[in-house]
Amino acid sequence: MTTRKTNILVTGGAGYIGSHTVVELLQSGYNVFVLDDFSNSHHDVITAIGKIAGQQPVFFECDMCDRSAMENIFASHRFDAVIHFAARKAVGESVEQPVKYYRNNIVSLLNLLDMMHEQPQAKLVFSSSCAVYGNPARNPVDEQTPVTRPASPYGNTKKVGEEIIEDVCNTSSLKAIALRYFNPIGAHHTALIGELPFGKPNNLVPVITRTCIGKNEALQVFGDDYPTPDGTCIRDYIHVSDVALAHIVAVERLLQKKSTEACEVFNLGTGNGVSVKELISTFEKATGCKLEYTIAPRRAGDAEAVYANTEHANKVLGWKAQHTLEDMLRSAWAWEQHLNAITVNS
Repeated sequence: MTTRKTNILVTGGAGYIGSHTVVELLQSGYNVFVLDDFSNSHHDVITAIGKIAGQQPVFFECDMCDRSAMENIFASHRFDAVIHFAARKAVGESVEQPVKYYRNNIVSLLNLLDMMHEQPQAKLVFSSSCAVYGNPARNPVDEQTPVTRPASPYGNTKKVGEEIIEDVCNTSSLKAIALRYFNPIGAHHTALIGELPFGKPNNLVPVITRTCIGKNEALQVFGDDYPTPDGTCIRDYIHVSDVALAHIVAVERLLQKKSTEACEVFNLGTGNGVSVKELISTFEKATGCKLEYTIAPRRAGDAEAVYANTEHANKVLGWKAQHTLEDMLRSAWAWEQHLNAITVNS
């Protein structure tokens, strides 16, 4: 008798964190199905995943706000778990275009939950964010830190998303885990996948690497007058591969029915707060690249300082971040060099 392999659907699986998670799932022996609409990802990522993992996931090109397309996928496949990454995620853009973010991030989640209602065996891992803590009164933040009004519509879609999932879990058989990421950076050690946003990058590390390699003329630091030791914002940076591995652990916890609540929440970070200036300095030391930067006005939607208490994830999930900040930045730089080599040789 042949035992059926576990089927995992990864929405947004061609994106930054999604692609790294798909690699880890494939290498862990799961049947992986990827759903993406390529609104903020690239077709080449699917090929790169195959090169790294030695096999390709099953792929659906689909906008999750298209309910009929979602119904067709779920009518023809049975999923044991869903990891839901698909969402718009640029903080600044969400401040400028809130309706776009609420429509995409919330409607896609509602459609997914409707589909999962028809497959009650399926478990859910939700891609959440430390943005749900807003601008916390104290750090580090743990899972009991009050969830306040986030500083951006993007963050609020994650807060509302968690609330919707919790309500559904409390009134159905659904079991879920929400993983609140802090600041994923870096790239896969092969340098075949990494962070590659469309247009102008919003996150700091791609801006740094693009500046170092000459694609950007200048690096801007948004605000140096925050009430922090050096005046710049503080974040908890974590390697994207550590984040990806946490999803494997979360899926296995759900499939093995180890959850103690219908909807559990875990912080994913290192527990180390790093300022923007400290990140720039560490990048220079790790890569030998000297960076010049200018100070720009504060950016709407940015919290002054957020970093994690990760004891809950360490103890309950048995997961802990492994990469150093230098590891993260060297891998990001290797990825940028890989992209540049492709451009030069194309």
